[in-house]
Amino acid sequence: MTFITLVRHGQSEWNAVGRWQGWADPPLSALGREQARQAVDVVGSVDVVVTSDLRRALDTAAIIAAGVGAGRPVVLASLRERDVGEWTGLTRVEIARRWPGALSGPLPEPPGGETTAQLLERVLAAMAEVATTYDGLRVLAVSHGGFIRALERHLGVDPAPLPNLGGVDVTIDAGGTAVGPRRLLLDPDEVLVTVPRQL
Repeated sequence: MTFITLVRHGQSEWNAVGRWQGWADPPLSALGREQARQAVDVVGSVDVVVTSDLRRALDTAAIIAAGVGAGRPVVLASLRERDVGEWTGLTRVEIARRWPGALSGPLPEPPGGETTAQLLERVLAAMAEVATTYDGLRVLAVSHGGFIRALERHLGVDPAPLPNLGGVDVTIDAGGTAVGPRRLLLDPDEVLVTVPRQL
């Protein structure tokens, strides 16, 4: 069995102003770096840290890995956020203005981006790769809100928007994949909790 804490990165500069990121690569904000530092106290012991290749996740992972003594994070591009195509860099207001009604459905499909089916295929393959590579270990995987919510939906969870440094504990074994209740790797009394909206 592999135990994976799958968590969203700290606040990015685009999170802070409400821009959809997808595969764009804005850095963490100052608050996002502080969130990552604060998460060190909550994460606990892990054997390895894996991360998306996008800077906001990679920098979050590096801060946490250094803080818990887990060595350099292992980069897995398959953990990156959903490609949101033509919506990249836009706010919800801008998307609604240019594509009326596009955000009102249960799961919007960004024009020119990954489809829901393509995203789920990648998410499941990435989680299987982590489980196989780190069988029996405790893993912290730093990813993105859209990625995590796609896994939750697949497993029958109706997910609300996910906070920065929020996530789920995932167990994977021969019987399949299961997610536990959501966790917040922050103490709200110590640092601001932010909840950017995304797919």
